[in-house]
Amino acid sequence: MRALHSLKTRVAARLASVGALVAAASVALYGAYGKINRSTEPVFSPGAAIQTGQWHVVPRRAWTSAARTYGVPLKPGTTALVLEADLTNRTAESSSDYLGVFHWRAPAGTTIGKPIVVGLRDTQQMPYLQPGLPERVAFIWMLPPAAAAPSQAAFGVESKTYKPIDNLYGAPGWFNPAILGRVELPVARDGAQEPAS
Repeated sequence: MRALHSLKTRVAARLASVGALVAAASVALYGAYGKINRSTEPVFSPGAAIQTGQWHVVPRRAWTSAARTYGVPLKPGTTALVLEADLTNRTAESSSDYLGVFHWRAPAGTTIGKPIVVGLRDTQQMPYLQPGLPERVAFIWMLPPAAAAPSQAAFGVESKTYKPIDNLYGAPGWFNPAILGRVELPVARDGAQEPAS
């Protein structure tokens, strides 16, 4: 009887160790899969036309400024990182829901807030963009005084999905934001402001 109990204990211990190995292998494979997925993220070039659901986006150029930029004042010692892009509203209604279209992937340790968005045609902050009418806009991030201005910048490009009826509110809208790729741009130092075309 004692031998049978000892055998059961050994079998149970072996099964537990096999289960632990399977769990560890699953975690390792999942981590490797995640790294593979991140490394295969699409990279868009400057001037590429990108469909993000609500918006047709064309990233143009990035530059820094240490002075007032498109009417946006800077605090002393602060530098602005500016991303200029053409946006076309693909929906049937005027919208200013583009704040999250670009996510600057700031260097580690650099704390940034949300960008200020300015329409370059009339330097109006957060303008409503009309359906089907391309507009040049500037996304402006403020760098803390201690942060060095980058020579290269990567921006995640976000897309949303349209739902005619949302599960929570029962209303139509754009939901489920997801990054569909990134754009990498050289950053010109104190880039001259060009007129919107």
